[in-house]
Amino acid sequence: MTARLLRRLLHTVFPMHCRTCDHALDDDPIPFFCQRCWNHITPILSPSCPRCAYPFPSPHALSHSPEHVCGSCRKHPPAYHRAWTPYAYQSPLKEAIGLVKYRGKTQLAPALARLIAQTTPAPTNVDAMIAVPLHPDRLREREFNQALLLAYHLGKHWHLPVLTDVLRRTKPTPPQTSLTRRERLRNLRKCFVVASPVAVEGKTLLLVDDVFTTGTTVNECAKALRKAGAQAVYVQTLARMVAHGH
Repeated sequence: MTARLLRRLLHTVFPMHCRTCDHALDDDPIPFFCQRCWNHITPILSPSCPRCAYPFPSPHALSHSPEHVCGSCRKHPPAYHRAWTPYAYQSPLKEAIGLVKYRGKTQLAPALARLIAQTTPAPTNVDAMIAVPLHPDRLREREFNQALLLAYHLGKHWHLPVLTDVLRRTKPTPPQTSLTRRERLRNLRKCFVVASPVAVEGKTLLLVDDVFTTGTTVNECAKALRKAGAQAVYVQTLARMVAHGH
């Protein structure tokens, strides 16, 4: 029996509906979503900051100066060398990420990693990947780290190792989205430590997270990794908040 027929049979016995449009699923290959809705997840096409990947409002922003960075990166240069984030944090990707993070639907992780692999070339100069860690209390509550799941499946696409238990979060922090820049910095200052510096010393690392919200979290992680001896840190996220800035 083919995988397609098996999915169709499964959806007949256990009817499921798309989490975006609520239509009944038939042989759709992505868990919880119909193929039509999933196809609406399209990459950000506008020119973006070559440092933090924030999309510029003008399609001609980089025409005369390809290395022009955004005002935020000029004012506060990030500790990471460059960030990539191919999609906007909007429906249906927003629902998919929420299903993984808050509903434990980890079977969506391979499809989310595939979205990155479809749009972002495999890095050629990276030694290993590291996921943004959760605090142990949050990890016990959730039972998995969604960033680590994403890194694991992305590593299979790109044939890159994933370093685990190297970067640690030392204190729990509230969500970043409702805080000012100063509050975010205070919230996350000295929040991350490298447990085994020898694992990162002299290496070029790719830091992986699901959503680039403000950039503060990945920047603080990059600071800790650079301080521990990493040669360079790059950032790969799946989606980013575009409307609220960075």
